[in-house]
Amino acid sequence: MRWSVVVPVYNEAAFLPATIASLAAQSVPFHLILVDNASTDDGIAAARGQIEGAGISADILEERTAGQVHALKRGIDAAVTEFVAICDADTVYPPGYLAEAERLFDRGGHAVVATSAYLVPERARGLKAWLRVWKQRAVLSLLPRQNHVSGAAHCFRRNALVRSGGYDARIWPFVLKDHELMQRVLHLGRQAHSRALWCRSSERRVDRKGVRWTLAERILYHATPFALKDRLFHDLLARRFSARGQRDTVLRRQSWAPAGSEA
Repeated sequence: MRWSVVVPVYNEAAFLPATIASLAAQSVPFHLILVDNASTDDGIAAARGQIEGAGISADILEERTAGQVHALKRGIDAAVTEFVAICDADTVYPPGYLAEAERLFDRGGHAVVATSAYLVPERARGLKAWLRVWKQRAVLSLLPRQNHVSGAAHCFRRNALVRSGGYDARIWPFVLKDHELMQRVLHLGRQAHSRALWCRSSERRVDRKGVRWTLAERILYHATPFALKDRLFHDLLARRFSARGQRDTVLRRQSWAPAGSEA
């Protein structure tokens, strides 16, 4: 078995079943590492039954420290396979997702340390979906030493992920952690992508002000040379995100959930 799939979970009872069903349909074997980040709903119990019913090889772990970054670290630390896929609990993956990522890794050899999939919004169909993929493909081709998608669309060689430091709140405890991590990973090799590598992401988070950067910061990220991006993150963006209270824990604010369900 070459794959581990790490899924951090916090109160995802409404979304997790579709994610697990899509993973159960993958065309290559994998070991699922589901990490419960102190959920207060019944999603984990339901997921356990679904996983057993589907015959998925899995571990269900618990990480009580609040924050997705902690749950991801817990899951990655438990992975022992050649490749690690990071999957969100509200994202659906086509049956060939892992197989296509594996093909890209094998074709590129050890020079390829990561893959990035195209994120297709759940309500995008036809021309809208095609335009979204075309845009992402264009920026990945023009700016290959940057990150352009969320962690839900990333796969890694485990050894490169570990060597880079992985997800770790001691390194980066803020939002945009997928961009900062990819910056470290790309010091070790390159990322690969293809038209066949995509997934369908939830659009439930309408208000993203608290979980993203400003337009000026985003432009600065794209304009900064790769060799200077480490300083951009740790000398400038870390200070700005801290001042705005944009630590990773803001991701636990679920505006779509009933009042009082956050912890």
